[in-house]
Amino acid sequence: MALLGRLGALLQRAVETEEPSLDLLTAFTEHWTGLTHYYLEATDENKSVKKTDIPWRLKQMLDILVYEEKQQATGETGPCLEYLLQHKVLETLSTLGKAEYPPGMRSQVLLFFSRLLGQMHCPLLHYLNVHRPVQKLLQLGSDALAPEPEKEALQLVAVLCAKIRQDPALLPHILEGKYMAGGQSMEQFSHPRGVAAEPSTPDGPLQTPVKQGSPGESACGASGVEPTSTAVNLVTSLMNLCKSKKRRVALKAQENLLLLAAVDHQVAAMALTRSSALAPLLASHLCALFHTIPPTVSPVDMAALPTIGWRLQGSSTEESPFPGQEELEAFFAWLDLCDHLVKEATPVVASAVSEAVAQRLFRGSLEPQLLQMSEHGILFSTAVLTGLVKQIRAPVLLQELVAFVLGADREPEDTGQLCHQHHPLRSQLIERCNHLSDEISTATLRLFEELLKVPDQHILQSLVLCNLEERGYILRGLSGQEEHGSREQESCEDGLDLEEDPYFIDGFPHVGFQASASPAAGPSPRRPVQLEGKKDVKEVVSSFLCLVPSEAKTSAYLEEAGYDTYVHDASGLFQECCTIASHWSWPQAPRSLESCPAGSSFYEGHFLKVLFDRLGRILDQPYTVNLQVTSVLSRLALFPHPHLHEYLLDPYLPLAPGCRTLFSVLVRVIGDLMQRTHRLPDFAAHLLLVRKWLMGLLPEAQGISHRTLLEGVVVLEEFCKELAAIVFVKSASEGPA
Repeated sequence: MALLGRLGALLQRAVETEEPSLDLLTAFTEHWTGLTHYYLEATDENKSVKKTDIPWRLKQMLDILVYEEKQQATGETGPCLEYLLQHKVLETLSTLGKAEYPPGMRSQVLLFFSRLLGQMHCPLLHYLNVHRPVQKLLQLGSDALAPEPEKEALQLVAVLCAKIRQDPALLPHILEGKYMAGGQSMEQFSHPRGVAAEPSTPDGPLQTPVKQGSPGESACGASGVEPTSTAVNLVTSLMNLCKSKKRRVALKAQENLLLLAAVDHQVAAMALTRSSALAPLLASHLCALFHTIPPTVSPVDMAALPTIGWRLQGSSTEESPFPGQEELEAFFAWLDLCDHLVKEATPVVASAVSEAVAQRLFRGSLEPQLLQMSEHGILFSTAVLTGLVKQIRAPVLLQELVAFVLGADREPEDTGQLCHQHHPLRSQLIERCNHLSDEISTATLRLFEELLKVPDQHILQSLVLCNLEERGYILRGLSGQEEHGSREQESCEDGLDLEEDPYFIDGFPHVGFQASASPAAGPSPRRPVQLEGKKDVKEVVSSFLCLVPSEAKTSAYLEEAGYDTYVHDASGLFQECCTIASHWSWPQAPRSLESCPAGSSFYEGHFLKVLFDRLGRILDQPYTVNLQVTSVLSRLALFPHPHLHEYLLDPYLPLAPGCRTLFSVLVRVIGDLMQRTHRLPDFAAHLLLVRKWLMGLLPEAQGISHRTLLEGVVVLEEFCKELAAIVFVKSASEGPA
């Protein structure tokens, strides 16, 4: 009896190992038959798909396929999957989804596709009868029959992107509908056993009912025409979802778009650029968002807008947004998305997207507005350009932006080249720093200040350094002009040595002038100030401090922190500039005069000419303009290039005839100031009142004449302190000697 029991158990197990395969296929075909029979028997066209058994049958079919795969050995195709591929089940489902019958069928089809591709471990997208219906689904989007079910469409697209990240060779495969690996056509992978059949039910070809107003469509055979421009479909689906009004949907789609662009595979990258509309679609939407910004948006509001990240769009809790803020945030959020995509994408994709943005947004949309004559239009477009400069940090896109603003020229300028006819935008922007409208001048100066914060070497080279390379500003023929160690300083007005200057020592009495150690976070090593140059540093700092006459100084009468604040600020900004320039291979010492061509005329360049002209009128300009002019010049002086340091911060340069430096311009301004102060009664008292008013210590400054002049004097004193602090900080670290 025991023997018969064991034999019975063995027979039962044998049956169980044979029957499930047959039962799974039978169950699978029964569910498929039940689904397709609905279309042959249904009479109510308005009945929702959720009120039918279609969702249940699709779930059962999916469960059978997943279970069957688990029972198969790796690499084998089960009979249910064979049936799905040979009978073009997915082709038929995509057709039913397009017909949107019964209502809601498209969502069910999208869910089935995404779950099938996501839960099955065997590669399916290589099969023509899988990737072609996927392409058809991606083509649908929103049409006249129904809006796209965004949630379900996003699930499918996310699964496709995940599969592409696992196997980048799938991208051109999905986009173009052919498999190029090993030179083999996709067709041979279409059917596991070479069987080609029309989409059908077990009872014969399926006739898909068509809703009124919807043209019927039969599934393509193996030799049918594949969808054209299918490369656009996957990317377009992602792009449409990225623009969704539902923030979670848009965010998830944007994440997948970034991941898709970053697929590190040469064939995939080429497919995205050549067979896909990724670059023009991104750039076109950026332009569309730009044109939705109301032209009435205040440039002041635009400048005050915080940086908008692509993840944070719409998260603002501001109770009273200004008119146009929503459109402005949408534009800069999409710009940030493009910037991140270019930064993370492969070089091929990054270059294509950057060129498209430059062509369509910079040159196509923004440049005409920048070159217009309307004052408000100039202010609006300049504010937008300043926002671009502040936000773009992807190197490739940044290069396009800098080339758009300044051009590609790196050769020295000459006086006859002022118009820059080959690059009118650059010329216009520099000229606007000296515009009749103070508001335009301030806005444009702010733009250049932001440009000087950009980590792109071409900006400084194009604006300033190209004109200083030959050191034509130095008078030739003087002995010892290469080494400025033996200089004789003219006695400053107060006759004070550096340590004796109360304006300098006050605030940091324990700080000496010996060279300090290099900051830990500094850039590449530079030659520190040698001990024998200690006297020079004192003299240079004292020269800037003593420029402003004592009767024009007001800081001594106010409770201020002293120079520690200026040194602290200058130290932080200097390290920032050093970090930016650390990879630019700048020289550590000025170019030797012997290697510079003699007799060449010197021109400081269009940019410095305008800045020096503006600085020369500091006593006659509005306070805001003066602040911006001195801010730009301070930024230039902070950079650790030996020629910039020499030209802007060395008061003892023997200047060639007709040349001027920052110090010589300041000397002329001081001379003009001293002539004017003797003609103004109560100058010192009124100057102190204006200083207190500017600091917020007085509610108003009414009844004070010559306020513009007095405000200019305040800015002048502050600027000289800043320059002295910059010299001190650069000498105490590893700046040029």
